[in-house]
Amino acid sequence: MVDSQYVLPNDIGIANLDCAEAFKLLSPEERLYAHYLSQACWYGGLVVLLQTSPEAPKIYALLSRLFRVQDPTRLGELARSLGLSDEEYQAFLVYAAGFYANMGNYKSFGDTKFVPNLPKEKLKKLVWESQAFKEHPEEMEALWGRCGDLMFSLEPTQKHLGLSGQGISTYFSGNCFMEDAKLAQKFLDSQNISAYNTRLFKTKAHGKKSYEVRLASVLSDDSKLDDELRAKMKCFEFGGCDFTVTRGDYGPLLEKVVENLQKALPHSANPTQAKMLTHYITSFTQGSITAHKEGSRCWIQDKGPIVESYIGFIESYRDPYGSRGEFEGFVAVVNKAMSAKFALLVASAEHLLEELPWPRAFEKDTFLKPDFTSLDVLTFAGSGIPAGINIPNYDDIRQTDGFKNVSLGNVLAVAYATRKEKLTFLAEEDKDLYIKWKGPSFDVQVGLHELLGHGSGKLFVQDDSGAFNFDRDAVINPETGELVRSWYRGGETWDSKFSSVASTYEECRAECVGLYLCLNKEVLRIFDLEGEDAEDVIYINWLNMVRAGLLALEFYTPESGTWRQAHMQARFVILRVLLEAGGGLVSLHRTTGADGKPDAIISLDRSKITTVGKPALESFLRKLQVLKSTADVVGGRALYEAYSAVTDDEPERFLTLRHTVLLRKEARKLFVQANTRLEGDDVVLVQYDSNAAGLIKSFRDRFPEDAEFLEQQLLKLAQVDAHFWAS
Repeated sequence: MVDSQYVLPNDIGIANLDCAEAFKLLSPEERLYAHYLSQACWYGGLVVLLQTSPEAPKIYALLSRLFRVQDPTRLGELARSLGLSDEEYQAFLVYAAGFYANMGNYKSFGDTKFVPNLPKEKLKKLVWESQAFKEHPEEMEALWGRCGDLMFSLEPTQKHLGLSGQGISTYFSGNCFMEDAKLAQKFLDSQNISAYNTRLFKTKAHGKKSYEVRLASVLSDDSKLDDELRAKMKCFEFGGCDFTVTRGDYGPLLEKVVENLQKALPHSANPTQAKMLTHYITSFTQGSITAHKEGSRCWIQDKGPIVESYIGFIESYRDPYGSRGEFEGFVAVVNKAMSAKFALLVASAEHLLEELPWPRAFEKDTFLKPDFTSLDVLTFAGSGIPAGINIPNYDDIRQTDGFKNVSLGNVLAVAYATRKEKLTFLAEEDKDLYIKWKGPSFDVQVGLHELLGHGSGKLFVQDDSGAFNFDRDAVINPETGELVRSWYRGGETWDSKFSSVASTYEECRAECVGLYLCLNKEVLRIFDLEGEDAEDVIYINWLNMVRAGLLALEFYTPESGTWRQAHMQARFVILRVLLEAGGGLVSLHRTTGADGKPDAIISLDRSKITTVGKPALESFLRKLQVLKSTADVVGGRALYEAYSAVTDDEPERFLTLRHTVLLRKEARKLFVQANTRLEGDDVVLVQYDSNAAGLIKSFRDRFPEDAEFLEQQLLKLAQVDAHFWAS
């Protein structure tokens, strides 16, 4: 029997991401704009298959061919005639739905592989008897041969994403270790090349290592190089190795992205939006992060659009080194009521920043007031859908041009809905209050986390000309009482400097800011929370955080001593900080559940949040910011990794508690997203049932005209690089 960590349960929650009301209010032009942007996102989302595992594009092609010819109902009739039980066929549908929702066979939240929860021979029999096999027997047999074993394999190095020896990653060839990733980052920094849209492939000949740094772009040759890329697309000697910069990664998929961005252009609402799309087109065509930065600047300047979107190589969570961006694209419609509350939060931001526990010199010189909107998602293409976003991630733009915050309202509405009987690790007396206030408390936490968490703090930088963005002779490090002695230099960024710990460290800092500032009554009034309601929201927000710290143990891998999810590692660190504060603030007890199996209860003394919790959080948050501002990688890593350590030491015995957490874990919900379809001059919204079959149908309908072409291109792209992971 397969370990439950590596399968999706048949009763997994599947919810519709409802945006019908928001879509109905769009004008015809806005609908066309949203439609073509959505198409660009969906095509680009297929890139994630190539960024996840060697077998993911092949599994996608297999599933696509099966369901294109026979829908889930007809295939189910065949399955039952072949002797598959209802549970076994449902397990296959859940696997396919999970694969589509995660854009690959690894969970987007936790980077753990999942496999079909039915016997391999039964699934093979279904494939062999399918209509797709009857129409193309040789192709289907060859396709199964390329992915069948890998689909089910749980070899130790295939259970999780990671660098060679620890997991699988297609951001790097299979022979790349951490030292290769570090050397490559030094090379990229030396040439001022961003890692966001790259992959790294290593070869060895005559005892010398050679690396290919491959940029994502439509163009693959040197014929139309712009001035920026001309100096970079060549061979270099660095660190005793050869580095060659090439481009053309994911070319056919990015060509479809560009084609749909071009179709969206005539329907843009204003010249700023049009400029934004033009820069994106250049970026994806050329492989230029500089062009994407220019597009991002336009995006920041496009204040309050009705249809909001962002697209590109964005989040670096799944790169084992923490520098390469996964492709992501979203299109959403503004929710005006919640956005009005966020606008009030933005208006108060400069005052609230003064409340944060670090000196003024450690804050940005000017707070560039961002857009902060609540959005109903129409399309979110990538490996998963977050609750809120603070982008762009480029440090230089964030420091000088600003950023935007978005809270994804229709995601929050369904993702965090909780049934009392499924609520784990809380005392009975906390459960009703938790269910009542979890949604409102999360709105507050997301707002503060995105706007004043990710939006706060200054990085001390010495640029290429030698100029500093702070007064070296005056700024005092509050932790040492001495002048600041370290900073970022030249092309160094937060991601490149702090690498594999950067994402989770930053999420921890933002979560701490949310907890710290939710104690401010002015903030709570913005969200219409006063009196006892406000106190309850504070309590549930803090309780939710310490509970999340316990749930986080699911995402820790004892065998390698590594964490697989940035946000959950951050929440565990916060739990450790609050436990360390003592004073009876947080209590964690091992118990036995009503089912006779191990259980645990975590509790929080609400009377001690301000007297014990706040001072502990204040001290920790100040350390996080100072170490980040001063580029103190050694100090930052030491602090963060100490709190991230999972041991079986008394009194908590976290390693033992991890088994209890795994025993009682609940799978994350999958989302069924609508499609948009052109009908004459109008665009209509096509919605689907909130079950596995509905999710599969939504993907079957997503590429009605070129599904076969996309399958072929994905298989070609996968095959060209297959030798890098052949062993």
